[in-house]
Amino acid sequence: MDRAKKFAALARVSSREQEREGFSLDVQEDALRLYAERNDGEIIRFFRIAETASKHDERTTFKELLAFAKEHALELDGLLFYKVDRAARNLFDYVELERLESESGIRFISVSQPTENTPAGRMQRRMLASMASFYTEQQSLDVREGMNRRVQSGLFVTKAPYGYKNIRINGRGAVQIDPVNGPKVQRIFDLYGNGFHTLDTLADALIEEGIEYLPSVKKVPRSKLHTILTDRSYLGELRHHKAWFPGTHEPLVDQETWDKVQFFLGEKIYHAHQMTYASEFMTCGHCGNPITGEKKIKQTATGEREYIYYRCTKYHVGDHPRVRVTERDLDMQMLALFDKMRVEDEDFRKSFVEQLKAATENEFRQNSLEDDEIKEQHTKACNRVAKLTKMRLDDEIDHETYAEMFPKLKDEEARLRLQLERKARTCFEISNIAVKAFELSQVLRQKWVRADYAVKRRILEILCLNCRLDDISLVPTMRKPFDLLAEGLLLKNSRRSGI
Repeated sequence: MDRAKKFAALARVSSREQEREGFSLDVQEDALRLYAERNDGEIIRFFRIAETASKHDERTTFKELLAFAKEHALELDGLLFYKVDRAARNLFDYVELERLESESGIRFISVSQPTENTPAGRMQRRMLASMASFYTEQQSLDVREGMNRRVQSGLFVTKAPYGYKNIRINGRGAVQIDPVNGPKVQRIFDLYGNGFHTLDTLADALIEEGIEYLPSVKKVPRSKLHTILTDRSYLGELRHHKAWFPGTHEPLVDQETWDKVQFFLGEKIYHAHQMTYASEFMTCGHCGNPITGEKKIKQTATGEREYIYYRCTKYHVGDHPRVRVTERDLDMQMLALFDKMRVEDEDFRKSFVEQLKAATENEFRQNSLEDDEIKEQHTKACNRVAKLTKMRLDDEIDHETYAEMFPKLKDEEARLRLQLERKARTCFEISNIAVKAFELSQVLRQKWVRADYAVKRRILEILCLNCRLDDISLVPTMRKPFDLLAEGLLLKNSRRSGI
């Protein structure tokens, strides 16, 4: 009695369109099993590649099919496929199947496109395989060209980012601001750019305001916050092939807020050490190297107690002074600085505000001399952006070169425009900013006492350009106008001298 034939089979669907056209996995599996039954055989191993499979998963399944066939070559009477183009999507894969047939004697069987195992039959199969390979390559090219055209039209080629939603207008895909999540994105940028927050405290602040990431995820993940704050899509741009292009969707963030947020992120807030004065914020007055922090646990009569010390990173090198300062000592020095900046005399406070306005007005007049140079630079930057766009429209440069150069030129133009906008503010507005800074300085002690590490660190970065530790003394270099408060108030007994 003849033994039952044994087959291995592969069913593959590459797109939802193929399912709708009658090539679903179920249809293919039924046809393959029916063929095996009609030929007195059975399928001992079924391999499936669904339309949702990634390229990696697809390659893995195909390799498993080849490995199984080689391992069971003596048992198998053939490999079953619904059509030739279901067996292999490129000629390289088809060659592997044909090699199996010639070297291991495992027949290649297409149940809906039967061919004889003769030179003419194999030629027919190769033509079908070549057509399938051509179709796949052409389809891939058409998709890429379609995506490029969509990008050049200012439209996303993928799902819109958080804060936007995909819609259909006259049968065409478009993007609009999500009325629910859009304001959340704007609030995230506002809080980070204008508040005393790191990514960790920002997530908590959103929860305190009742802002939830998703109905199923209440707190915005830290990594997601970083992704949102660095996504240029919210500026009205879109990403394609690691480059940014102008989009047609409405921006959620203005350029000034974006630049401010990127500045703070560039200050390593995302990776900040969870100690107030560490993570290269302060340098050693002896050697110039960064100050680092360390926590020590000591046993006391009442139990364990935690102490935080700060010292130079080269503390143990050579004859470097073995100086360590407790965080409490540094905090006390900061509080003393805040106290020096505080004005108790109401009359003098009013006088100081007037002098502060006069000082900022004078500084504004001096800085206005730089306006013409910045305007000239900005005009040149705008011309470079316009020239690049024209070159692309005239096909003088290719798509990739344009994609690489456009964001750089646009960022340079935006930076110069931001400088002009800042300088274009009236003296009154600049004076108001200085006055608000003065008002902030009057409540720094209260803020400091209640603040955690992240908020303290942000306050220091707003107050100070840099900081130095001389022996055990904290020596900050203050930002304007806080430098006027820290130094000018020494003249409070001589009001005529000014600030």
